[in-house]
Amino acid sequence: MKTVIISLGGSLIVPDEIDTGFLKRFRQIILDFVSRGNRAVIVAGGGMVCRRYQKVAEEISGASDLDKDWIGIRTTKLNAELIRVIFGDKAHKNVIDDPTEPVVTPKKIIVGSGWRPGCSSDKDAVLLADNFKANNVINMTNIDHVYDKDPGSHDDAEPLKALSWKQLLGITGDKWVPGMNVPFDPEAAKLAQRYELKVFILDGRNLDSFKDALEGRDFEGTLIS
Repeated sequence: MKTVIISLGGSLIVPDEIDTGFLKRFRQIILDFVSRGNRAVIVAGGGMVCRRYQKVAEEISGASDLDKDWIGIRTTKLNAELIRVIFGDKAHKNVIDDPTEPVVTPKKIIVGSGWRPGCSSDKDAVLLADNFKANNVINMTNIDHVYDKDPGSHDDAEPLKALSWKQLLGITGDKWVPGMNVPFDPEAAKLAQRYELKVFILDGRNLDSFKDALEGRDFEGTLIS
């Protein structure tokens, strides 16, 4: 049995409105994958909804980083419940909010959310990879590669097909800031480096690329190891 950990970006679930079409296609890919005896562990992120709530809280009350992290965690729980429910009885009945606790279930689809402040749900995906003895994490985000610099402000930014954890941290920095928008959370990156994980960064809207990564084929994106 192959176990794959999937960090599903919240901005794919709710880019502006809930993306029903994306969720239907994603659901079918996962159902096909687990029908062959594989297991999918999906961690839902908070995405744009999270950042909107955090921004309002900061504007009105000057919310602390801790408070903004808790807003983010609660947002991931809402997204995770939606993901769990769309899989019906094919999924484990509870959303996993502590990624370090053993999960005993015959179900092949397991859905997790954020857990503790100080990181994003990417770190929960890494902790679940360790929990389930998985070697790979697929990070479904809204960029097609990791770039050597911010492509939003640098016209000469180059996409990277592969890089080390050290190189990634050189691009993103090594400190977590609530609501930060980076290819992979620095706290998660440091832990993934320690666990010697491989992480696939890809544009989750390109579901053909996601299927390729899921099946172990060449994919459009960046491999971090």
